[in-house]
Amino acid sequence: MTNQTLSNRDMRVVWHPCTQMKDHESFPIIPIARGSGVYLEDVEGHRILDGISSWWVNLFGHAHPYINSKIKEQLDTLEHVILAGFTHEGIVRLSERLVALAPKGLSRCFYADNGSSAIEVALKMSYHAHKNRGVNKGIFVSLSNSYHGETLGALSIGDVALYKETYAPLLIHSIQTPVPKNQSIEAANEAIEAFELLLNERSDEIAALIVEPLVQGAGGMVMYHPSFLTKAKGLCEEFGVHFIADEIMVGFGRTGTLFACEQANITPDFLILSKGLTGGYLPLSVVMTHEAIYNEFYCDYDPYRTFLHSHSYTGNALACAAANATLDLFENKNVIESNKVLSQAMAHELSRFEHRSEVKEIRQCGMIGVIELHEVNPSERIGVKLHRHCLELGVLIRPLGSVIYVMPPYIITVSELTTVFDAIESALNLHCV
Repeated sequence: MTNQTLSNRDMRVVWHPCTQMKDHESFPIIPIARGSGVYLEDVEGHRILDGISSWWVNLFGHAHPYINSKIKEQLDTLEHVILAGFTHEGIVRLSERLVALAPKGLSRCFYADNGSSAIEVALKMSYHAHKNRGVNKGIFVSLSNSYHGETLGALSIGDVALYKETYAPLLIHSIQTPVPKNQSIEAANEAIEAFELLLNERSDEIAALIVEPLVQGAGGMVMYHPSFLTKAKGLCEEFGVHFIADEIMVGFGRTGTLFACEQANITPDFLILSKGLTGGYLPLSVVMTHEAIYNEFYCDYDPYRTFLHSHSYTGNALACAAANATLDLFENKNVIESNKVLSQAMAHELSRFEHRSEVKEIRQCGMIGVIELHEVNPSERIGVKLHRHCLELGVLIRPLGSVIYVMPPYIITVSELTTVFDAIESALNLHCV
């Protein structure tokens, strides 16, 4: 079979996410036959270095032998069981481990299937917890430029017009407070002042503040100082507003600590995890919260007080096996320390772009490196051009418009990291000089 054959079959039946399908009339879909380590391989045997962990999920690369073995073991005993009134060893062990690892005080785990679904869970849980105390708070606050997913509730609280404006008539009401404009303490303090003003005016209406800690993802990889989180959490406590930490992207070591909230020394009311939770193998997400929230729902049966939310595949045994195997790797491989070496190498690679005329800014947070270009006419589709050029060189990046980011698996070598940035430099030389 050739790449073209499978690509043609795909174009007849598959509708791809975040994709204008007409583009692929001139640039064929790439059929992947297998993966190994940091590499993907198409059906004709060409290798592609995965510089973005396949949408930020494959923390330890593809087809990791240890994670593979644990899923295979699980497959022979239990593939899935209803989680309402039932449990299994995998989910109990996973929950115990997450509680031990997460910021102190987060003691309860509620599972869903993906990041957007977990956002929905946290929003409903926050609103409902207030309601169970006799308080009606129906507004959520997010940061400007934020992104939290694409189901209707998650989309409602985001602030990326490209995703949101089309569906505006369908969305619930939310309000935004400014994100810090850069990684300085001064910018964090300026944003905190704006948030405090908002709370002084409307805290009696606000259920929760939801943030992507330290790094905003699909909104353009905006980064800010951890002091914003510390002070925002303090204000939330003062004004009786929940604090929701969306660590779907940044959790599990991506920012340099296991959880981004650690760098601000805070415990959120809700911590949302997904993506890297299973090492990129299977859909799974979790909303962690503390006993005070849990106890607002704990009572003799009352359908209006009980949290009646469910997903058919909640707590799937195979996904839990992948998640436990992923946590094993964190425990046994000293991943956070190893990533410090890779992070330093990434900083070195980024520095070569610092003085290029087309580059607006370079920035980094842990294992996330960003090269932001000066804005050009969107019709030029510079991100698409760079993406395609890098693919021709055997490297997968997927810029967010004029924002190029590198978010590789943690098993990448320094020389492979150089290969990624060599491809980006080549693409810029061709399309931006």
